[in-house]
Amino acid sequence: MKIIAVHLVNDFSESSKVLKQLVKGWSKNNINAELYMGKGRKGFLSTTTQTTTNHFWYPVFKNPILKLLFIITSQFILFTKLLFTLKKSDTLYINTVLPFGAALAGKIRGCKIMYHIHDTSLTPKIFKLFLFNVVKWTANEVVYVSDFLAKQEPLKIKSNVIYNVLEKDFINQCKGIKTTQKESKIILMICSLKANKGVSEFLQLAHLNRNYTFKLVLDASQKEIDNYFKLEYLPDNLVIYPTQEDTHPFYREASIVLNLSDTRSSVETFGLTILEAMAYGLPTIVPPVGGVVELVKEGENGFLIDSKNIPLLTRSLNELLQNTALYQKMSTTAKEYSRFFCEEYFESESTRILSN
Repeated sequence: MKIIAVHLVNDFSESSKVLKQLVKGWSKNNINAELYMGKGRKGFLSTTTQTTTNHFWYPVFKNPILKLLFIITSQFILFTKLLFTLKKSDTLYINTVLPFGAALAGKIRGCKIMYHIHDTSLTPKIFKLFLFNVVKWTANEVVYVSDFLAKQEPLKIKSNVIYNVLEKDFINQCKGIKTTQKESKIILMICSLKANKGVSEFLQLAHLNRNYTFKLVLDASQKEIDNYFKLEYLPDNLVIYPTQEDTHPFYREASIVLNLSDTRSSVETFGLTILEAMAYGLPTIVPPVGGVVELVKEGENGFLIDSKNIPLLTRSLNELLQNTALYQKMSTTAKEYSRFFCEEYFESESTRILSN
């Protein structure tokens, strides 16, 4: 068996990290794989050494019209490239629904086509409809990152759920960390620089809770951050950081980790940063819908609160940070929950699906 894995944007997102873990697992199980991905960006896949990497043209732009135009152009290039290199015996493994050019080429060549679906919040809606119709027409099998996503985007295709997991290297760095309340009260959020990820709500919480330190790590450059906040008044207890390759120092010093995604426009399908926080024994506060509720149990290892409910968020932060017994209980439970989401589970499930 030979796997041709395809990914559009190499960055520091969950989807890039998952593909890196997949490639690592395939290599460990002696499965021959080759990777195709967009050229020019640095991310988790930049350090992948277990497979041959081929690049195709895809410049990343923030402008939505240019972005859509370049996605379509890149997929025409990818389609042409794969049409003349794919063999019928190859298994085409498409990471996210975006690389539709690969699926069309694979369909023509008669390959087995598998999709790893990470997200449902794609815009514009007509483009999302087109992408999922390509999945329905071309795919033999799909893998979802959560039960929530499988129910949200049901397809009449053989489907599986493989939860995202933590790498062994990450878990090893968490060992020895005590699940106790810290003297410094730091509230952490790691997310994209988008309004629907709760950036404004995090800012409001920082304004209202001046006795705590708020740290915001954004997947964006310093220039993008400066432009985004240029008209905002930032309180002294808020520190904002650009893209970080190593997030361990932030988790080590944090007391609580937040996910404030808007439940109306950006429902989380999993939430890897929440799982990483749990591995450090950190209680979390997340939205009450989406894949994150498969990680966080209300009152056990965190709270489920809508990001628009600022008064309840503030009360919950104070309750956690002032009640040592409650914090200790949630911290211990969080660490215990995180142990299921390990590489062994991920690799065995991935290998089982490919073998079938």
